Amino acid sequence: MLSMVKKNLRKNPASPRVIAVGEKQAWGFVFIVMGTAVGFILLLFFLVSRLDIPSTAGLGAYRAPEASFIFDRRGMVIGEYHDEFRINISLAGVPEILPMAFVAAEDARFFEHPGIDIFAVARAFFRDIRAGAKVQGGSTITMQVARMLLLSPEKTFVRKFRELFLAWRIDRSLTKKRILEIYLNQIYLGEGAYGIEAAARAYFNKSARDLSLAEITLLAGLPQAPSRYSPRRHFALARSRQRYVLNRMAAEGIIDADAARAAYGRRLTIVPSTPDYNIAGDQGYFVSAAAEAVRHRYGDDRLRRGSLRIYTSLDSDLEAAARNAVVRGVNRWRHRHRGDKKTPQAALVALDNKSGRVIALVGGLDFGKSPFNRAIQALRQPGSAFKPVVYVAAFAHGFTPDTRINDAPISLPGRIKGERWNPRNFSGRYYGATTLSQALIHSRNVVTVKLMQKIGVRPVVALARRLGLKVGDNADLSLALGSAEVSLLALTRAYSCFANRGRLADIGLIRRITTASGGELRHFYPKFVPVLIPSRAEMLRNILKRVISEGTGRAARGLGPEAAGKTGTSDGFKDAWFIGFTPKLTCGVWLGFDNGDSLGDRETGGRLAAPVWRDFMLRARDIAVGNAQAIN
Repeated sequence: MLSMVKKNLRKNPASPRVIAVGEKQAWGFVFIVMGTAVGFILLLFFLVSRLDIPSTAGLGAYRAPEASFIFDRRGMVIGEYHDEFRINISLAGVPEILPMAFVAAEDARFFEHPGIDIFAVARAFFRDIRAGAKVQGGSTITMQVARMLLLSPEKTFVRKFRELFLAWRIDRSLTKKRILEIYLNQIYLGEGAYGIEAAARAYFNKSARDLSLAEITLLAGLPQAPSRYSPRRHFALARSRQRYVLNRMAAEGIIDADAARAAYGRRLTIVPSTPDYNIAGDQGYFVSAAAEAVRHRYGDDRLRRGSLRIYTSLDSDLEAAARNAVVRGVNRWRHRHRGDKKTPQAALVALDNKSGRVIALVGGLDFGKSPFNRAIQALRQPGSAFKPVVYVAAFAHGFTPDTRINDAPISLPGRIKGERWNPRNFSGRYYGATTLSQALIHSRNVVTVKLMQKIGVRPVVALARRLGLKVGDNADLSLALGSAEVSLLALTRAYSCFANRGRLADIGLIRRITTASGGELRHFYPKFVPVLIPSRAEMLRNILKRVISEGTGRAARGLGPEAAGKTGTSDGFKDAWFIGFTPKLTCGVWLGFDNGDSLGDRETGGRLAAPVWRDFMLRARDIAVGNAQAIN
C-alpha cells in the first residue's frame, strides 16, 4: 500500500504543488485580514465623519455654568439665580479623599484605562445578558463627562459609539485630574444641586472643603440614582449606598477598614431644605428688583448661567425694620376695620441720601404670595404728596413762602364739556388770605390749585419730569392735587432731591458686579444731577419740616427738628402716602388695595402712612447708633 502511494507520488509529484497552494492560502488570509482592517478603519473613518463627533478642544478651559449670587451691603448672600444650582470649585479646594471616593464608587480603574474600561463594559454586557435587562452600566467617569457635556440624552447605539470615541479623545487631550474636576462640578447629585459644592450646601449647609469622610461618602453614592438615594427623602437607602462606597474605598486601599467603620458609624445631619437665601425669602422684593436690573443690562442667560457676583446696597437690618413697620401699619388698619375681611397692601422704600442708593425696599406684605412689587411697579395717584413739586416750581417763578393767595371757593371747567370742577379743602372750610407755607403745611387744596393756575401747568410738568416723575402731556390743573400716577420709588427719589439741596440721585440697588473669580465687570458710583437751585430746595425743606411739627404729618413726629415730609391721600381714600427725609435717609410709604378699593373714611396718609414712616425711621436711627457704638 505504502509502495503504491510512493509510486504514484513519483509518477505525479504533488509536494511542490501542495506547498504552492498553502502559500496562496496564507497570502490570501493575510490579504483578507489586511482588507478587513483597512475596511474597518475606513468604516471607522466613515462613521466618525458621518456621526458629527463634537470637538473636545475647549474642554481644557471649560467652566460649568453656575449660579449668580446677590449679596447685601455686608456681603451676606440674599439671593441666587440659576438654571442649575452649581458653584464651581477646584480639586485643590476640597479634601484629597473626596475625588477618590467618587472614583471608588463610579470608576475604580479611572487612573489606568484610556477613557474606556473594556473590562467594565464587557462585564456589564454579560450581566445584562444574563439578567435579560440592563442591570449594570459600564460607563467610566470620562464617558459620563462626554455624555454630560457633548451629547444628547438619547439611548441609541450611535450615541454610545460617539460616547466611547469622545471618552477616548478626552482622555488623550486632558489630564485625569482635569477630567475629574469637570466631572465633580458637573454631576447632578439631587435636590436641584449640580456639583459637589452645591450638594454640600444643599444637604449639609457647608462648603465641600469642610466635609467629613462620612459626608463625602454619602454624596459619592448619589450619582448612580440621585432621587432613589436622596438622603433627605430615602435616608436608609442613602446609608446603604454610603456603605457600598466605604467598602469600595477600603477594597481599593484608599482607606483602611477602621476608617470605613468609623465613618459609617458617624451620625449625619441632613438640613431640612436648601439654604435660606432663595428669592422668595424676606428680601424677595429687593432681590427680584436687583436681578431685573442685572437682567436688563446683561440678559437673563448671563444672570442665570454667568457666575455673577452682584453686590447690592441693601441693609438687611433696615430691610427687616421696614418689613416690621409695614406689617404693624397694616395691623393697625385691620384693628380699626375688624369686620372687613380684606387686607390692604403696603410698600416702603428707603434711600441713602449720600449715595442715592436703595437700602431698604418692601414691595408688599408677602413676596411668596404676591411678587408684584408695589414700590416700583405700581402706579398710583399721590394726592397731596405731589404738592411740593408745585410749590418749588412756583419759587422759580418769583413766589416765596410768604406769598399770600386767597383761600376761597373756585369753580373751573371740568374735563367733560359742560361740567365744572370745584376743588375743596379736605376740612371743607376756606381760610381766606393764606401764605404758601401755611397752605403746604396744612395741605390746602384750593390755594395749591390757584397757585398752579398762576404759574401754568407746563412749568410744573417740566419740573416733575426733571425730578423723574412721568407726567403725561394731557396734564391739567388737577395735577396740583396729585392726579398723575407715579411709583413710590420715583416719588421718594424726587423727595431725596429736596433733601440733597436740589441734586437728584441716579437711583441704584447695585454697587458692583464681579465674576466668580473676583474680576470686576461694573462698578456703579453715586451720581447726582443738579435739578433745583439749592436755595429753593432749602425753602421747600423748611416748610416740609413744619408739616411734621405742626401740619398734616404730626403723626411722624419724634425724629427731631431736621425731619421733613409730606402726607398724601388720593380721592376716595384709595391711597395713603407719606414721603419724608432726615439728613441721612429719605423714605416713602404707601398703603392701599391693589384693586383700588377705598381704605375707608378718614384713612389718610397722615393717619395710615405717617406712623409707618415714623416707626421705620426711629428704628433706622437706633440701628445707626448701635453700629456707630460697635465701631467705636
